[in-house]
Amino acid sequence: MIAAVLTEHGRPPEPRPYPPRSPGPGEVVVRVTAAPIAPLDLLCASGRSYFGPPALPYVPGVQGVGALDSGARVFFCTDAGMKPGDGSLASHAVVPGADLVPLPAGVPDPQVAALGLSAVAAWMALTARAGMQPGERVLVLGAGGTVGQVAVQAAVALGASAVVAASRRDRHRTLALARGATATVDLSQLDRLPDRLREAAGGTVDVVVDPVGGAAGTAALLVLGDHGRLVHLGGAGGPTATFDSAVLRSGSHSILGYTNTALDPAQRARALAAVLELAAAGRCDVTYETVALTEVADAWTRAGAAPDGRLVVLP
Repeated sequence: MIAAVLTEHGRPPEPRPYPPRSPGPGEVVVRVTAAPIAPLDLLCASGRSYFGPPALPYVPGVQGVGALDSGARVFFCTDAGMKPGDGSLASHAVVPGADLVPLPAGVPDPQVAALGLSAVAAWMALTARAGMQPGERVLVLGAGGTVGQVAVQAAVALGASAVVAASRRDRHRTLALARGATATVDLSQLDRLPDRLREAAGGTVDVVVDPVGGAAGTAALLVLGDHGRLVHLGGAGGPTATFDSAVLRSGSHSILGYTNTALDPAQRARALAAVLELAAAGRCDVTYETVALTEVADAWTRAGAAPDGRLVVLP
């Protein structure tokens, strides 16, 4: 088969022939039709992740979309980069059959791949972790990223009375408004950020989706209303955020961590199905670009340089 093969940590993978692995008990072969280059792929391949440096050579790709021999379309996950084994950036992948998620009609394979685990994270952060209720006010930090884009649209679909989309880029804020956000805030300017967030929300917020951390996360903590919940998913803006002890205690606030790795296959499947139902109805989409597997090295480099959307490889 042809695959994107990583032979050196910190370097882009290169397309080349690669020996396929025979499926073991309970495993199936998926013909891959679309696979995104996700931040987790870049982190694992760097050799500096908390999982430790993966053994080389290997094929990255923690998620993908493809077809079984029967023709059934499926979404799948892999442990590539986290455990020994190969991933989705190849013409074929071998995965546990129990982890497959059947896909509905109406959402193209590249769009499913672009949504993928980022959509799962956004949905679960709002529902399972934050317990968001209709009528609550939601603040989404990093609204231009894939998680943030989905979080804005999911909050709208779940009945939020206000959705504030905070992003550094003008075009991302404009896109968020077109997708249902009620207000936006520029994160490229940190002056008076808590005040500007409150003004945009019309007061305090009940839920914060935070894939950013850093100064933006610190400001968002000051905007939580009584019994407000902040769900933290990443540190794109810095590894630490601080909170005022008196504010945290007096407001009975909750600061909640989230990771997709804590989900079982059934939880992951339900979350993805919920988002794909919205996508099929035209109520949830993300920005993405498709590239051929032969262009994976260049796409890998661009994926690490904060592109406008998710890069999806078409094997």
